[in-house]
Amino acid sequence: MQIFRVGGAVRDALLGLPVHDEDWVVVGATPDQMIAAGYLPVGKDFPVFLHPQTRAEYALARTERKTGRGYHGFVFHNSPDVTLEEDLARRDLTINAIAQAEDGTLTDPYGGQDDLRDRVLRHVTEAFREDPVRILRVARFAARFTEFQLAPETMDLMRAMVADGEADALVPERVWQELARGLMEARPSRMFEVLRDCGALARVLPEVDRLWGVPQRADYHPEVDTGVHLMMVLDMSARLAAPLPVRFACLTHDLGKGTTPPEVLPKHIGHEQRSARLLQKVCNRLRVPNECRELADVVAREHGNIHRSGEFGAAPVVRLLERCDAFRKPERFEQVLLACECDARGRGGLEEQPYPQRPRLLAALKAAQTVDTATIAAQARERGLEGPQIGEEILRARTHVVRDLLAPESSL
Repeated sequence: MQIFRVGGAVRDALLGLPVHDEDWVVVGATPDQMIAAGYLPVGKDFPVFLHPQTRAEYALARTERKTGRGYHGFVFHNSPDVTLEEDLARRDLTINAIAQAEDGTLTDPYGGQDDLRDRVLRHVTEAFREDPVRILRVARFAARFTEFQLAPETMDLMRAMVADGEADALVPERVWQELARGLMEARPSRMFEVLRDCGALARVLPEVDRLWGVPQRADYHPEVDTGVHLMMVLDMSARLAAPLPVRFACLTHDLGKGTTPPEVLPKHIGHEQRSARLLQKVCNRLRVPNECRELADVVAREHGNIHRSGEFGAAPVVRLLERCDAFRKPERFEQVLLACECDARGRGGLEEQPYPQRPRLLAALKAAQTVDTATIAAQARERGLEGPQIGEEILRARTHVVRDLLAPESSL
């Protein structure tokens, strides 16, 4: 029995990066031998065991054979005679196909160290084409390792996979899993650039893919192209260290611009509501978590109004806060404003501009939150008011305190 550290842990250590997760492969062992040594079996599709002390995962060396389309179309083979080189051959990229023995010795049969040095993302063998999830993984790695370039032969292989229909067999859970991880990388735009270049973006996110080539008004968007703008917004969200719900909202905030009638371009009147409708289709298809879905919905519907809110008086500001559900969910509203700032600063030459709408609306919310709504509601009921009438009383009180807050602006 021989044990090797493999995959991302070896790669990141060689790059001088922090190692967070370790994967281990065991060569020359049977499941019975692993159990006898105290390992706990947990694998369903193939034998994986938990270390008796560390609880780290140890997988038996295996090969695989394609039996159908998609992520689940495999038959796995593991036995003591499967070699380390055979196990490494089934991995996605050469930089992930390096193994390290317990004494530190490296096994690198596919040139992973050379590709680390040359900053290249390259598939290991033709077995790459058998798993469409690898298309998403390569795109995600491009977003993480921003100095790495994709090998031309790997891009050609990914294009061939898309043409053969492999991307159509991707299951929603895996698409969302890789998409979410890619959005959180250092330069998320690269994930979508790679997916678009190989044709996979049109298959997994056609609502996003159609944004390229759609013009916008140059006085608002010096970059003009909607797809280019979207990539700038995503990278701004990474620059501002936004959490995943904000980054997903950035990705989907302008979906409606892809369905603007050609005769009215480059104007996009009403794109916010179209974006919200398309967003729901995306979320249903990919089974997006509610936290991401709900934040993205508010941003899609209201980002235009939030951008224009510097021109709003007290009453429109309070109504905007209510539509955003800011009084019930103030923390989420802060994230809404962060997404809107990413949108405003994700424009050509405007990356360093301030976004005063954010502090102004947060101050208005803080002032409006001082209103004692319970007391106002009780007093309104004593006067015989009910339902919407009580809501109007609360709106009036909140508007009053926000007007006092904004009074210095009106006096300038």
